[in-house]
Amino acid sequence: MDYINNIKKLFQWYDEILSVQHRAEVARELRNEDDLFLLVCLSETLGLPNPAFYYTLELYPYMMEKFHDWHLRMGMEKSPLSGFRCC
Repeated sequence: MDYINNIKKLFQWYDEILSVQHRAEVARELRNEDDLFLLVCLSETLGLPNPAFYYTLELYPYMMEKFHDWHLRMGMEKSPLSGFRCC
């Protein structure tokens, strides 16, 4: 068993060595994907047609927590939604 744990630790160490240089890039890509997902889900409230509006409607309570950071990253000083104030 100790031999297997040592092998697992070796693989974890190897994975960490390979990913050290790319952590910022991976974090940036994940943030971009998250921004795109929020844009698609909130497009109906921004005036853009969203064919999946009915399916994304139940996600709104979870997305509103991240909305303030999102609209600031997108360059909007204030919330573009008239019915929702976060600033």
